[in-house]
Amino acid sequence: MNQVLICLFVPFLGTVIGSALVFLIKKEMPPLLEKSLLAFAAGVMTAAPVWSLLIPAFESARNQDYGSLSFLPPAVGFWAGMLFLLLLDSLIPHLHMHSNVPEGPRSGLDKNTMMVLAITLHNIPEGMAVGAVLAGLLSESAGMTAAGALSLSLGMAIQNIPEGAVVSLPLRNSGHSRRRAFLSGIVSGAAEPAGAVAAILLAGLAVPFLPYMLSFAAGAMIYVVVEELIPEMSEGSHTNVTTIVFGIGFTLMMCLDALPQP
Repeated sequence: MNQVLICLFVPFLGTVIGSALVFLIKKEMPPLLEKSLLAFAAGVMTAAPVWSLLIPAFESARNQDYGSLSFLPPAVGFWAGMLFLLLLDSLIPHLHMHSNVPEGPRSGLDKNTMMVLAITLHNIPEGMAVGAVLAGLLSESAGMTAAGALSLSLGMAIQNIPEGAVVSLPLRNSGHSRRRAFLSGIVSGAAEPAGAVAAILLAGLAVPFLPYMLSFAAGAMIYVVVEELIPEMSEGSHTNVTTIVFGIGFTLMMCLDALPQP
């Protein structure tokens, strides 16, 4: 149980660290640094769905005697996750990180509030990914291990650092106190452990649901990467730098998942 609690809150700690940068950085974050951090997050969030979610989803489906149709639960779950994020993207008023144009239904919310909602939206699938892996660990299926779950949590924590900073620093620059900007960053990250707990509860209802839950989280994460992070890292100049940083994030997450399991 202690391992589960650690894996649940390690990603949230990454958001706290990123939000705390508001106490260290007095001016706006340099654009290249911000884009590089988001590119790193994109790399992590591209690798994690493959090694930590989709491969275990296929293994779980094969263990449940789907036979030649073992591809079906991961495929269905993946598209369910994509469409779920598309729905949230349409219903929740927020700002795309690469645009000042509000998305979602019309509202009277200001720009900073909509940015907080955007990062909160990102954190939902990330939390679900960690929760789905922990559900597999608790059910002792799909070959999940405590080390694998911790690797995913660490990867999510690393990529949460820039997301926390993306919330707190603009709020400070727009006139909010450092304390309020820091707390707003923390609030945006609270969706992650909540999403993880929801995924554990859903997957715990029935083991056959696990491959759908794993691939659902994968689809949701890929949606965020393609819709938000890649456009941001590819905008403007220095795209060669951000592409390299994307590769570094991808490689780190890939290696974390490939570490020998005890």
